[in-house]
Amino acid sequence: MQTRPIAIAMPHGGALDRGTAHRVLRNTYALLSMTLLFSAAVAAAAVAFSLPAPGIILTLVAYFGLLFGIHKLKNRGAAVGLVFALTGFMGWTLGPLLTRTLALPGGAQTVMLALGATGAVFLALSAYATTTKRDLSWMGGFLFAGMVVAVLAGLAAIFFQIPALALTVSAVVALLSAGLILFETKQIVDGGETNYVLATVSLFVSIFNLFTSLLHLFGFAGSDD
Repeated sequence: MQTRPIAIAMPHGGALDRGTAHRVLRNTYALLSMTLLFSAAVAAAAVAFSLPAPGIILTLVAYFGLLFGIHKLKNRGAAVGLVFALTGFMGWTLGPLLTRTLALPGGAQTVMLALGATGAVFLALSAYATTTKRDLSWMGGFLFAGMVVAVLAGLAAIFFQIPALALTVSAVVALLSAGLILFETKQIVDGGETNYVLATVSLFVSIFNLFTSLLHLFGFAGSDD
């Protein structure tokens, strides 16, 4: 059974004017682009050098430790360095999953399909979030609670080796991640998020979870061919 990390970002928010919200959104997308490229480079290096997975304990400690540091230093320049450390570490955890997927029949096509689907979902939801006038603030609590349950179910699937549960968790996480991308982007547009560092982390985590979930689902489907 393929195992993969599931990350979760804490909700946060504030209030600011429309002009500042646009600046936060612009800065968020700029930092998000750089961290996605950096994480992809680390993941590619992990595949090229056949780096082993860091393990569930190290993954949880490093992820939540770096996330805690980012929240503590969110208004300082050092927080940006921690964001790159976090996204680079997540790229490392992605490497072994990519290696296993590429070893499957049609593995390269599976990776490209998951990547293309993730990009299409992100662009479509971002476009909707930046244009819709609907209030989506009600989604926050539901999505966060759902992700917590999914993380616990995912850990159970890993420890008890239950492939069917792992597949179900992947489908649920993909849906929740899509919802979080929509919610988080709308929060920035409406002025509910004041810090582009935290906004970047939240969006990165959602994109990461969406991609790994789709990779797991498409890889499972491909392995049945």
